[in-house]
Amino acid sequence: MLSPASPKYRSFPPISLGDRRWPQARLARPPVWMSTDLRDGNQALFEPMDRARKLRFFQMLCAIGLKEIEVAFPAASQTDFDFVRELIEGERIPDDVTIEVLTQARPAQIDRTFEAIRGARRAIVHLYTATSAPFREMVFDMSQAQLIEMTVAATRHIRARADEMPETRIGFEYSPETFTATELPFALEICDAVTHAWGASVKDKIILNLPTTVEMATPNVYADQIEWMHRHLARRDSIVLSLHPHNDRGTAVAAAELGLMAGGERVEGCLFGNGERTGNVDLVILALNLYTQGVEPGLDFSDINAIARAFESCTGLPIHPRHPYVGDLVFTAFSGSHQDAIKKGMAAQRDRTDGRWNVPYLPLDPADVGRNYDSLIRVNSQSGKGGIAWLMESEYGIVMPRRLLVEFSGIVQRHMDECGKEMSAADLWRIFSAAYLDQPVEKADGAAAPLTYRRHQLDADGKGIALEVTREGWRETLAGHGNGPIDAAVHALARVGIAARVISFEERATRASQKGEASAVAFMEIRLADGQTESYGVGLDDDIVTASLKALISGVRRQMTQGGAP
Repeated sequence: MLSPASPKYRSFPPISLGDRRWPQARLARPPVWMSTDLRDGNQALFEPMDRARKLRFFQMLCAIGLKEIEVAFPAASQTDFDFVRELIEGERIPDDVTIEVLTQARPAQIDRTFEAIRGARRAIVHLYTATSAPFREMVFDMSQAQLIEMTVAATRHIRARADEMPETRIGFEYSPETFTATELPFALEICDAVTHAWGASVKDKIILNLPTTVEMATPNVYADQIEWMHRHLARRDSIVLSLHPHNDRGTAVAAAELGLMAGGERVEGCLFGNGERTGNVDLVILALNLYTQGVEPGLDFSDINAIARAFESCTGLPIHPRHPYVGDLVFTAFSGSHQDAIKKGMAAQRDRTDGRWNVPYLPLDPADVGRNYDSLIRVNSQSGKGGIAWLMESEYGIVMPRRLLVEFSGIVQRHMDECGKEMSAADLWRIFSAAYLDQPVEKADGAAAPLTYRRHQLDADGKGIALEVTREGWRETLAGHGNGPIDAAVHALARVGIAARVISFEERATRASQKGEASAVAFMEIRLADGQTESYGVGLDDDIVTASLKALISGVRRQMTQGGAP
């Protein structure tokens, strides 16, 4: 059994910042984005991407708008080296995109890295050394001074190699790996030493990347660490302060957002949170979080489905259906109360004139990421009237009166209880048609249907009707007069002993929809003389009078069957 009081794990208290400023900060601009999908993300896959998939992924990142892309660790494998060469020699790098390559602090690796990037217009060489006590003591067997010496020597080696390649604009990035587990004074000391060794200036800035290599504390602790470094670094105006959160505690996005508030200017991560263990910070979530707060992120996710499918194809990883912003179900409501709120919110949204998005349960307009509204509401056993109403309206243009919606929902629920599965819009339409619209000559058990509309003929003044029906299997023409077509039809039915009373009547044009064809719909609430409750009838036709007569016969037929059910 887990013990919450166990001394086995270390607790990370907030940094001593009595006047911390990040809690009052507000994000007003996007960071510099850097994708590490092709390096950090690729090394985390069961089957790393081959050349073709890496190239396709690189092109997708460029299309999204990433301007800095870490493409490889070229000294680690021939495959990575060859990929960098293909990008450069094949002239596949857009003019406004800078590739980044990773290296350890070893002279041979640095030299191999520079061989890989030769001929590039621009490149960032990314050096890392692990700085926390466990790595210094157990992995490297080095003192703090020795680690600084090794890192500074590697920095100077990179500077010397960069000076030998004036045709390529070389940027430099340094990451104190395991930064969040490193004593802050030592992290500051080694970063300042690297900045000095590189000769960073306002015109030639160094990127200092402070990663949560393994997430071990709450996001506010990371924010404190970033703000502390931000306020204490030498040559701060010559530094681009970069964040690289991992997601071991599930709070990488929060850590990145707070880190940006604390002074961070750049974020490294992967699409959809890919990466080792629980992954890197999700660039999609982070960018769209900014977007929903009114900050233009500078990345194009307007066709999120295409990006998701390309990601899955290239990496072999599935995207969870509840993944924020992109999952197949994130814009879908099954709950009845959610559906009702969304339906009403969407109706109100259509009438807004200020352009603002304000729909319950939907922090983002699905259309902004290329999704449509078809799957906003889906119906299962947890659903209610709102979901049914939404699908019938959005798919077929049928806007039902409230009492009809209550009645039809009961019919749908009985079907749902029997099958226990989700109901599609087509399923609802079949049930609705069978209950209200179909004009059956026979019932399901083979017996003759009590009443079916066939056709009608009105007198010249519209007050007399010849109503042709099939009644109990027999075709008849009933005659009646009244103050209009419906009243005349009611009198015609009364002549053969069917005493129907119209409780309510609505007629309207069908709302524009994808699948609705008839232009007029009529809803009629009927009670027979010997009936205890009312039943609705519905008529659908291009002609409103015909639709109304169909609704009358539909309601009478449903009254004549047991319980008003078809």
